[in-house]
Order: sequence, then C-alpha cells, then structure tokens
Amino acid sequence: MIKSEQVSIIQRITRVQALQIVLVLLTISIIFSIMAPDAFLTVFNLRSIMMNTAIFAVLGVGATFVIITAGIDLSIGSVLIFSSVISAMVMGNLGASGWTTSLIGLGAAILSGAAWGWLNGVLVAKAKVPPFIVTLGTMGAALGLAQVLTGGIDLYEIPTEMVDTIGFGNLFGELPNLVVLAAVVCLLGGVLLHMTRFGLTTYAVGSNPEACRRVGVKVDRHLIWIYIISGVTAGLAGWMSIAFFQQTSIGGNSMTPLTVIAGVVIGGTSLFGGIGTIFGSVIGLLIPVVLQSGFIIIGVESYWQGVVIGIFLIAAVYIDGKRRERAVRGSGRKPRRLQVGGVQVGSTEKEGIK
Repeated sequence: MIKSEQVSIIQRITRVQALQIVLVLLTISIIFSIMAPDAFLTVFNLRSIMMNTAIFAVLGVGATFVIITAGIDLSIGSVLIFSSVISAMVMGNLGASGWTTSLIGLGAAILSGAAWGWLNGVLVAKAKVPPFIVTLGTMGAALGLAQVLTGGIDLYEIPTEMVDTIGFGNLFGELPNLVVLAAVVCLLGGVLLHMTRFGLTTYAVGSNPEACRRVGVKVDRHLIWIYIISGVTAGLAGWMSIAFFQQTSIGGNSMTPLTVIAGVVIGGTSLFGGIGTIFGSVIGLLIPVVLQSGFIIIGVESYWQGVVIGIFLIAAVYIDGKRRERAVRGSGRKPRRLQVGGVQVGSTEKEGIK
C-alpha cells in the first residue's frame, strides 16, 4: 500500500509540465556535456548561454501573458527593433553620453513599445481583428517605420556608460548585469501573473472570456493591458539589445518571434489559453539557446537548430492538445471548437470558470 502511494506521488510529480521541461533541458545539457566535456560545461559557455537568453527572457514575459489569453504577438521582434531605433535616435540627439541620456533613452524605448502594444490591444479587443492578423500587420509596419527613420542603416551613437554597465558590466564580478536585469523582469512578471488579481484575471480570460464578461470582468480593457505589457517588454528588450550589441539591429531579429513563441509554448504555456507560467517560459527559452551553443561546440551546422526547435514546438502543442482531450473526456463535457489568434484550430474544450 505504501509503495503504491509512493509510486502515485512520483507519477504526479513527473507529470508536472514545468518539471518535464526541466528534465528535457537537463537531458540536452548532459548529452552536450558528454560529447564536449571540455567546452560545454565551462564558465565562459554557461555565461554566454545566460547572456544570450536574457533578452529572449524579457520578451518571453510579455509573450507569456499574451498566449495565456489565447492570443499571439508576432510583432515583438519588429517592436524591439523600432524601440531600439527610437531610443538610439533620442540618445544620439542628446549627445550619446551619460546616465541621464541613457535613462531618457530607456523611457523612449519603453514608451515606443507600449504604443505598439496599445495599438495591438485596441485592434484585437475593440476592432475584433484576430491577433494573428493584427500582429502580423504591425510586425511589418514597425520594421518598415524603423527602416524609414534610419534609411535602413544601423545607429551606433550609444552612451559608453550604458554599454559598459548594462551590456558588459558584472555584479559580484561574475554575474552579468544584463542577466540580472532580465531576472528582475522575470521575477516582477511572475509576481504579477501568479500573485495578483490581474494575473488571476489573465488566466480567467484565457480560459473563458465569455464567462468573465458575464461576471463583470472588463475583458476588452484587460486584453489591451496585456498587449501593452508585451509592447513594454519588447521596448525594454530593445534598449537592452543596443546596450549589448552597441548598435541597433535593423537587419536582425527576423527569427526572434518564432524563437520566443516556441520557447514559451515549449515551456508549458498553452496556445489554447488559460495555462502558463513565467518559470516554464524561461526554461523553455533556454532550450533553443542551449541547442545553439551545443551545436556550435560539437560542429553541427546551426541550421539544424531550427529543425529541432520546430520538432519541439509541434510536440509541445500536440501533447497539450492530448492532455486537454483527456481532461474533457474525464469531465464528460462535449468538446467545442477553439480559436488561437482568432483562427479555429481544432475541436476540444477550454477550461471554463464555474
């Protein structure tokens, strides 16, 4: 009897999706460590993995909120570029020197990102345009405006104080400040999502928006705030990006939305809405970065990274769909068609609010 109870507890623990993703990450790390023990498990490589994940993690916080509401934000990479351009232009006009200029640039980046997030939210919540279409349109618009403002040329006038402290500075001699900033953002995002009424409402809206409306929740206003949060994190990520790369990256970040969304979904946030954690998203985002690092070290072409991430993404969505089907069968409820980003994707049942 005791043994059966112990087995049951172990089974329940191993079914927790966040733990499953951690186990996957550990397995990948062990494989690369065995294949390249002298290169993978080094302080330099682990530090590089953390720094390469930092900007993705900040973007992942906003993406987690959006996807929990059964939405999608494809514009985060372009909004990052646009915000970095606005920030660099403002700082350049102020002389590109000093912390006052750097902080004004930070404010400009965040406000730029928030403006795009507000536009996305209004079009999704008020105009009732599917999130996929809205953010696909703003993805092109934000990138296009960034190119118009700069003529397609990257900007380099970045305060050295900002680069030395945020981009390459360290806390306690070893921990990169870029990683510390990302950790603070993830912590604040986790508190907002998991420990506040706003976070509870986010889960509720993602589970059953109609039920929320019936009990008096202002769903449209909440969705606008969700997309503003995504825009703000993209703006902050843009400021961090120019601090790290010492320039804007107009020609880069084309794969950023795919990487971030894939990492968030792999980390357990459901495209069907109502499920997700910041912790799971961060672990999920570590997977593509670790794969990239490992492939480079063992000499595998980096193109394979996209193949593996695609497989992980499809598998994560498939497993999530099967889990929901089992939950529906167990509850005896009739499945219904769901929408992801305003597009019907299959027949299953959302978790309602009773």
